[in-house]
Amino acid sequence: MNVARLLYPVKVLGPGNRVGIWLCGCHRRCKGCSNPELWAEKKEYEITIPQLLELIKKINTEHDIDGFTISGGEPMNQAFELSILVDELKLISKDILVYSGYRLEELVNRDSQTQHILDTIAVLIDGVYIEENNDGSLLRGSSNQRIHMLNCELESLYKDYLSKTKNQIQNFTTVDGIVSVGIHRKGFTPLKGEWLWQTILQNGTKK
Repeated sequence: MNVARLLYPVKVLGPGNRVGIWLCGCHRRCKGCSNPELWAEKKEYEITIPQLLELIKKINTEHDIDGFTISGGEPMNQAFELSILVDELKLISKDILVYSGYRLEELVNRDSQTQHILDTIAVLIDGVYIEENNDGSLLRGSSNQRIHMLNCELESLYKDYLSKTKNQIQNFTTVDGIVSVGIHRKGFTPLKGEWLWQTILQNGTKK
C-alpha cells in the first residue's frame, strides 16, 4: 500500500482515541485541499499490509484503540489492498470510518473489492471537497459531503458524537515538524515540504 501517515491517538476525526491512516494518491486535486502532499503516490511510502498491521498491533498492545479513520489522498483508489486491510482492522474495532471523494452511488457495485469495503466499514463520508462549501460542518470538509452510517450497531455512538462535538484541530509533533489533523477552515495553508512515512504515538497509554 502507499501510506504516508499512521497517527495515534487521533481524537478529532471520529469518536474516541483512533488510529488515523492516510493513504496516498488522488487525481482530484481539489482547490484548497488540506493534504496536497498526498496527491501523488511515492515509492518511499510503500508498505506491505503485514508491515502496516504489525505497527497497528503494536499500538493495540499498549494503547486503547476505539476506532480507525482512513483518509488520504483517495483511499478507494487502493480498493484491493484496503479491502484486505479493513478485514484485519475490524478484528480490533468495528468502528472504521473512511473518507472518499467518490459518492456512495459511484462506489456501490463498482467492483467486488469496493463493495466488500462498504460491507465491512462503519461509516463512509463521501464527496469531493469544495472550498466554497467549507462552512464548518462536523466531520466534513465541505457541506456537500455526506455521512453514511453503514453499520447500524454504531449509529447511536455517532448520533451522540455528532450532537455533542465541534470540529477541532489536533497537532502532532514529528521529527520533521507539525502534522495538523482535523477539519480545517477555508483558506487553510498546509505546511510546505514532503512528509516521509511515519508512525506517531502521543499519549493514550492503555491502563
